Amino acid sequence: MKDPITRIAVFASGSGTNAENIINYFSQVQGMEVSLVLSNNPAAYVLERAKRLGVPAACFTKDDIYSKDHLLDRLRQAHIDFIVLAGFLWLVPEKLIHAYPGRILNIHPALLPKYGGKGMYGEKVHRAVKEAGEKETGITIHYINERYDEGHILKQVRCKIDPEDDTDTIADKVHKLEYEYYPRVIESVINNYHKNL
Repeated sequence: MKDPITRIAVFASGSGTNAENIINYFSQVQGMEVSLVLSNNPAAYVLERAKRLGVPAACFTKDDIYSKDHLLDRLRQAHIDFIVLAGFLWLVPEKLIHAYPGRILNIHPALLPKYGGKGMYGEKVHRAVKEAGEKETGITIHYINERYDEGHILKQVRCKIDPEDDTDTIADKVHKLEYEYYPRVIESVINNYHKNL
């Protein structure tokens, strides 16, 4: 019999504001939950946030994800159905993509394909957008593949950049979009996945 709960793992490398927002959102959604938070950074505040919210959290090494099957084993033991990246800075290896085909999502704080790729994250993206004189920015929610920020795009949402905006105000605008749209897109993808089974 199919497990009635769809279990989500959130991968994050930093503070974890998006992860916390996702955990809170799915605590109100019947049949779905964030069951695990995983980080590649032992000092990441996301681990504290998860513990405070009662979600199991753990750290993993490069070896665990790239060389060995420790991470995959951990996901299977927790019966994880979907993986959501929320500020996760490492490239997801092929074996994980093959284990979760069409079930790993990422959010990028710009309008891909612009301002994507290795090393383009957080404030670096907002600074590049500002320095280029862009009139708008936004978020891109996409499936992942074997290359940074090149997976199939699910949704893009735009916001205006005003001449007086600096990197902090641009970041604030982008964060608002992330908090509003990312959990809803995740929920929609999960629902569509189950419909097509």
